[in-house]
Amino acid sequence: MNENTDQTEAQGATGSDTAVQAAESAATGEIAASAVQSTTGDRGYRKVRLGLVVSDKMDKTVVVSVEDRFTHRRYGKVIRRANKLKAHDEQNEATVGDRVLLMETRPLSATKRWRIVEIIEKAK
Repeated sequence: MNENTDQTEAQGATGSDTAVQAAESAATGEIAASAVQSTTGDRGYRKVRLGLVVSDKMDKTVVVSVEDRFTHRRYGKVIRRANKLKAHDEQNEATVGDRVLLMETRPLSATKRWRIVEIIEKAK
């Protein structure tokens, strides 16, 4: 009997470990797919985000809302969170409603650490 319970406990531990590994790999996959991109030279890795411009009232700066979606560990519900990031727009091309691609950069001001790489879709 003790051997059977030991085997059952071992299988239970393996099953929960597998679930944890699956959750971690899913989270890692999301991060790898949407957050980190390699660049050449000394610059190393820079994060990349896709977002929607919500304000363009500042000169050479836009506020971009970036949505983060993840699955709750215990309940499995998909949770959506949004962060507002200030991004550098050198030519003042982006307007409210544009979908843009951002890349992490050196601090340009007290709160601005992102720059617009390209405008994916213009507002209608």
